[in-house]
Amino acid sequence: MKNQEIIIERTKELLATHCYEGLRTAAQQWLDAVGTEKEAEASKKYVSALEDAVTDIDSVISLFGSDKAKEKFGEEMANKIYSHAVEIKAKGAKWCDCSACTAGLKVLEYKADLLGE
Repeated sequence: MKNQEIIIERTKELLATHCYEGLRTAAQQWLDAVGTEKEAEASKKYVSALEDAVTDIDSVISLFGSDKAKEKFGEEMANKIYSHAVEIKAKGAKWCDCSACTAGLKVLEYKADLLGE
């Protein structure tokens, strides 16, 4: 696979963040499958998990502006994340800039390599 070492390093960076458990599982399963007959299938699952987990900025704004987020995360934290998301969107951000989404986007730069395209 082209760029495999870069993808492995970026996946390790992702695993070092606090990320969605489904993404963590897919990332670890992909790492475990590298170099085996299971790699292609694990790559598809990993890409799917990445695409599901990496969040666009409008979704972050919508979620953290909601009463549900205030109940789950507390009003202060929800408002802080909401304000930050609005601020970075105004500066041109298209994606959430939390450590997990940032790491996930760095892996997705190599989506074609992961999928063997």
